[in-house]
Amino acid sequence: MNCWFTEMQTPDMAISCRVKKTLHEEKTPFQHLAVYETDQFGRMLALDDVIQTTIMDEFVYHEMITHVGLNTHPNPRRVLVIGGGDGGSIREILKHPSVELATLVEIDERVIAAAREYLPEISCALGDPRVRVIVDDGIKHVKENRDTYDMIIVDSTDPVGPAEGLFGRAFYQDVHDALTGDGLFVAQTESPFFNRDLIPRIIQNVRSIFPVTRLFLACVPTYPGGLWTFTMGSKKYDPLEANLEQLPDLKTRYYTPAVHRAAFVLPPFVEELLQSEEG
Repeated sequence: MNCWFTEMQTPDMAISCRVKKTLHEEKTPFQHLAVYETDQFGRMLALDDVIQTTIMDEFVYHEMITHVGLNTHPNPRRVLVIGGGDGGSIREILKHPSVELATLVEIDERVIAAAREYLPEISCALGDPRVRVIVDDGIKHVKENRDTYDMIIVDSTDPVGPAEGLFGRAFYQDVHDALTGDGLFVAQTESPFFNRDLIPRIIQNVRSIFPVTRLFLACVPTYPGGLWTFTMGSKKYDPLEANLEQLPDLKTRYYTPAVHRAAFVLPPFVEELLQSEEG
């Protein structure tokens, strides 16, 4: 079979993967959803022809968007994931024994269904008794739940379509208000190579609301440029001061205490993005 999936990662750059088989394809009320079996990355979930997650490298993204924040907060009991219908963030959250309730709010129930059927390694924790799955708009959910969560994870798609509102100041203010008094949030915030205009705006908005704002990095091969950013906004706790000396074995493949610390060591060109909003 000589069939290829191609994502236009920018107007001038594409990534292509040979597809062994199309496992599932449908038009949901929100987007085009497809699951492919690929030679290079294994099973792959794509939304509107944009790669969301793959079996080969999903662990990097899901470990970094969860454990950095969960190990910064000393006692995260109630955790919210906005988006993330594949269930990978939920899987990692439940590795922390302090978590009593992990709530997933995903706008498109068909993403959850596809992940349960075709990505069981990623969605395996969605049926756990500590998990609450809500099909709803995450923006609406944070508006309606004040002072509720110790940590919020914004596991969103790119800032277009249904996810566009998840990158604005008003949303970050609602996230702040939905957190408890010492809460924090982590969001995926795109590529430092190809989203150079977006990242300074995000940092400026988060800094205007949260006393502790940090950007950190991870390498996710299937995302544009490979190098990916995450932004943390915290009411109290600084990830650079987190006590990482006696962490339990989280059975991770990417995240470690050393990686936690190193993720905040930013190359000069990324530091420039953080400084550009100050000038």
